[in-house]
Amino acid sequence: MTPRYKAVIYDCDGVILDSIESNYIFYNRIMAGLGRPPIDRLCQVSERVLHTYSYLDVMEHFFANDPQKDEAIAIGKTIRYKELMPYMRREDELVETLEQLRGRVELAVCTNRASSMEMIIEDFGLEGFFGCVMTAGKVANPKPHPEPLLKVLEHYGLAPHEALFVGDSAVDMQAAAAAGVPFIAYKSELEALAVIERHSQLLQHVF
Repeated sequence: MTPRYKAVIYDCDGVILDSIESNYIFYNRIMAGLGRPPIDRLCQVSERVLHTYSYLDVMEHFFANDPQKDEAIAIGKTIRYKELMPYMRREDELVETLEQLRGRVELAVCTNRASSMEMIIEDFGLEGFFGCVMTAGKVANPKPHPEPLLKVLEHYGLAPHEALFVGDSAVDMQAAAAAGVPFIAYKSELEALAVIERHSQLLQHVF
């Protein structure tokens, strides 16, 4: 069966990985290093920021005009990805779905992570799937700006309508809309071409 799209682009956090716990641990270590209380887990705004913003944007959210901002960033640089990996989990059915897609469409990642994506691909058994990995560290403007998605399209020489972007947040939805790329919402009731609860459900929208 001929695919409807030439590429499928994935967000990382909340789509490839369940990583919210690791994000809380990371930023709470920064707060502890500054002698501050942990981030309120009941605050929906904080949860959204931790889950969807790029690192520098998260720091700006919590430490804008704060005299300890530079110290907070310095503490963040001492925290290693390997310390956080045990608190991450690969989403169910992801690999099986990627195996169905590989060789039939191009596969890519478009994430607001800055520097850990290569390690994630290796540690979670995702080698050989993604021909393009676009991170916040490779662009001037991370999501929700369309630049990261547009760079993926440029990499493959595709028009926006020839790709599908799978994300879970308003940041992803806004980036897709701005880039003109059809959007699939994963485990999230966002305005989208479709909402899926399992990775395998993506196949019916691609083929």
